[in-house]
Amino acid sequence: MDTCEEPPIVSLVPTYSKDPQVKMSAQESCLSLVKYFLFVFNLFFFVLGGLIFCFGTWILIDKTSFVSFVGLSFVPLQTWSKVLAVSGVLTMALALLGCVGALKELRCLLGLYFGMLLLLFATQITLGILISTQRIRLERRVQELVLQTIHSYRANPDETAAEESWDYAQFQLRCCGWHSPRDWISARTLRGNHSEELLVPCSCYNSTATNDSSGFDKLFFSQLSRLGPRARLRQTADLCALPARAHIYREGCAQSLRKWLHNNLISIVGICLGVGLVELGFMTLSIFLCRNLDHVYNRLARYR
Repeated sequence: MDTCEEPPIVSLVPTYSKDPQVKMSAQESCLSLVKYFLFVFNLFFFVLGGLIFCFGTWILIDKTSFVSFVGLSFVPLQTWSKVLAVSGVLTMALALLGCVGALKELRCLLGLYFGMLLLLFATQITLGILISTQRIRLERRVQELVLQTIHSYRANPDETAAEESWDYAQFQLRCCGWHSPRDWISARTLRGNHSEELLVPCSCYNSTATNDSSGFDKLFFSQLSRLGPRARLRQTADLCALPARAHIYREGCAQSLRKWLHNNLISIVGICLGVGLVELGFMTLSIFLCRNLDHVYNRLARYR
């Protein structure tokens, strides 16, 4: 009598391996991915910080060649050189912590990296809250600083960082004075020979009205004259001014600044959110890597 053998039962439900070695290798692979992701991105920011630092050092060492390379009529070099140098050093230091901590799997460096990012993120949040809640007081303080800069414009030839920054702001915003060009009446250095004619700096010059760049040329060479004896090409006067009846910007910088902020509000908010999300992402990856390094490798050693 023939016996029929039943076919083997095939289960359609997938079976999962309970081998701890497989689980540990998956976790180890995940940690390796996070580690090298942190290393690559922090290496990119380390190189970026090095470039920023080099630009700042270049301005400090040789301002004339930097002006010629950039091609701008004038820039507040003394202020921006220090800002770029300090920003570059801080960026390089923070990125170096992330690179070494991730590559060498050092929990102390990863914890320090997380703490510095958290401090930076909290500082940005605090500044945003203060700016939004103290907007009127901040605007009043900025107005006081601007009017004080206008009043003492070029009074001290050795301290021109604030004046150069304000010239650059007028040039970029296409404005003159804080409320109007009449603010320059208080500038003592622009009232030479007790003249009753109102004079304003060349940064107020509106070249688009006449397609004439002579005002910018005067300002450019007067800026170069302060960079050193080799930069004095044509004009040696430290002060560049023109009469208010010339083609100048008639709008005050307070109104121009409000328009600029209104037109670029979405871009500013987007950049701030993007920077905040990047910082949150790096903080999450660093704390994840820091908390799971010892746990995973101890379990791997136990099973091996």
